[in-house]
Amino acid sequence: MSRHHYLDRIVGSRRALHFVFKVGDRSKTATFYRDVLGMKILRHEEFEEGCKATCNGPYDGKWSKTMVGFGREDDHFVAELTYNYGVGEYHLGNDFLGLTLQSSKAVSNAKRLGWPLTEVGEALYLTQAPGGYPFYIVDKEQPASDPVQKVCLGVSDLQRSSHYWTTLLGMKVIEKNKEKKTVLMGFADSQCKLELQDISGTVDHGTAFGRIAFSCPREQLSDLEALMKKENQNILTPLVSLDTPGKATVEVVILADPDGHEICFVGDESFRQLSMVDPKGDELLDKAMDEDKSDEWFAKHNRQKAAA
Repeated sequence: MSRHHYLDRIVGSRRALHFVFKVGDRSKTATFYRDVLGMKILRHEEFEEGCKATCNGPYDGKWSKTMVGFGREDDHFVAELTYNYGVGEYHLGNDFLGLTLQSSKAVSNAKRLGWPLTEVGEALYLTQAPGGYPFYIVDKEQPASDPVQKVCLGVSDLQRSSHYWTTLLGMKVIEKNKEKKTVLMGFADSQCKLELQDISGTVDHGTAFGRIAFSCPREQLSDLEALMKKENQNILTPLVSLDTPGKATVEVVILADPDGHEICFVGDESFRQLSMVDPKGDELLDKAMDEDKSDEWFAKHNRQKAAA
């Protein structure tokens, strides 16, 4: 099969799922996503030890994962919030340049709650999630479909990165902007897009570095891994099964693009089962935050939480 036909076949079967953010303050973060943006808690899970695919970063201890979005992950791009108990802050690099969503409701929520907003364009506001992550909010009515429009990542060589994401991962280019040095691409028009922006320098991931996740049919995972090996590209985690007690076991392969941006591909069939919305998500998150006495413990012992 020619590469062109191969790409045509895979593109329609791949979809954007979520971006992983490390959070140091769970309650402020919950306020931002729930009360400012207006997202819902889709599910919340607590883990006693680190993840085999380093979903929570290079940490071995207790951590939690909270999925938040405007709707279920089957047809919405969502955020995965990972919290490592005992780590209070992370150092931001220049790798994550922003997530853009459309919701005038989020703008009015921010104004009402006194959440800092900066107008940066016509009907466009910049705000920050706790930890300093930039979010752009388009001040227009929230669409019936997914309000999340794109995620922007910084790259050091736009041509090299575009080649990686299109030729090797099968994304199609939607728009190029020479002036802004950006390329917008995606697997489908109806999905959240990926924008790459040339930062004319080295990409620094700091310790806050995230990860973008996509799904594909399970049978494509080994092909994808083989292609990356053949092309001498970086594979961070070779194909592995991840167990979530009482839920579906998913298979993932974790890659890194030429600038070291982490990319997770997960088998779609089992992920759709794993990512089902848990109606108790809100309750579980609130309970975990309530039971997390780490702030009080650090204050009592006159110590500060670790900064990663």
